[in-house]
Amino acid sequence: MYLIGFFYRQEKNNQFDIERKYASPDWQEQFWEVRGMPMYWKYVNPVNITFGEGALGSLKEKLAGRRYCLVTYSDNPYFDELTEAVACSASAPSAIVRDVEPNPSFNGLRGNCAEFGRASSTPEVIVALGGGSVIDTAKVLAASGKDFSRVQAFLEGRAGPETLGRLPIIAIPTTSGTGSEVTSWATVWDTDAKKKYSLARPELYPEHAILDPSLTLRVPRGLTLSTGLDALSHALESIWNVNANPVSANHAVYAATEVLEALPALVDHLDDLGLRTRIARASLSAGLAFSNTKTALAHSLSYYLTLHHGTVHGIACSFSLPAVMRSVIGHDPTCDAVLERIFGPDLRAGADRLEGLLKSLGVSTRATDYGVTTEDWRGAIEDALVGERGRNFIGSHEAVLTEAA
Repeated sequence: MYLIGFFYRQEKNNQFDIERKYASPDWQEQFWEVRGMPMYWKYVNPVNITFGEGALGSLKEKLAGRRYCLVTYSDNPYFDELTEAVACSASAPSAIVRDVEPNPSFNGLRGNCAEFGRASSTPEVIVALGGGSVIDTAKVLAASGKDFSRVQAFLEGRAGPETLGRLPIIAIPTTSGTGSEVTSWATVWDTDAKKKYSLARPELYPEHAILDPSLTLRVPRGLTLSTGLDALSHALESIWNVNANPVSANHAVYAATEVLEALPALVDHLDDLGLRTRIARASLSAGLAFSNTKTALAHSLSYYLTLHHGTVHGIACSFSLPAVMRSVIGHDPTCDAVLERIFGPDLRAGADRLEGLLKSLGVSTRATDYGVTTEDWRGAIEDALVGERGRNFIGSHEAVLTEAA
């Protein structure tokens, strides 16, 4: 009923007579034929989700008496408070891993796994309390069997998935944007070799995701902005994607519409729990969208900027969105139809509004403003198009170079 209600609201605004479709027994088939979506598609997401203010209090129930390792941040008074609160309400952890990097690297994760292995009592579940880097670290720990070399060998293609361990994860995000609490992969960086890897296994879907918007109230403006734009990128990238389907599209439309409306207000009113709740819900929907499609070109481009120029991920993956959107307009009627539900019938004007919004938030849409030369940026685009995420993009090579180079 959630999906039906959402489509009705969106399409009614565009004067599409969906009531007639509901009256017909084959309304769903007719609807997607009109929209050009594929009649054969699949969508899977096995994560149990608890959402709402005070949801952190449900952790004890989710643990069900199991020994757990808590993964969170160090040297932060807020996470000291949260660690104490979790220990008081859900029992003390059998292990704690706190030295988590913003972009988990081979070197840092090697130390995290060693620390995990020193637990006096082997954990039966991992609780990840923090942003995307904490949840990604927890996934690496779950797959490592206390030895990071197993994960590294798998990532580098020297070992198969049967060598990896598995351990349940309960993900509790404290930022709104990464969607890692509902995906089955973790981003891992080899900073020495300047490479980015994706640890992707179906066993890495968290068992539970607990989203408590009140946990995000102390996130500063810069991080609120960059994570919110990461969610926007997840949503839009799941639309211009070879793996898009009706369920992912619906989640993406909701997420993008909410972020575009609520994020500009939130960055000026950081203590507004209502706005925090909207962005948390939008981030979750964006995660549910790209959990099945993965990301596409804008994310593929972002890895170059993060590795070589240190650009914060949420900015690196969102500043190119207007150019990527312009490059895909008219390429695929299904994609156009979904984008029109967000931006209206004039998609060129929609891309201009998106660019204006980013600039109003202090985000430049020019690659050269991030320290990259025009020549290097063109090379980065060429490389991104043939990368794993770039191959998910439905647009053409020529159009991207015209709009983004």
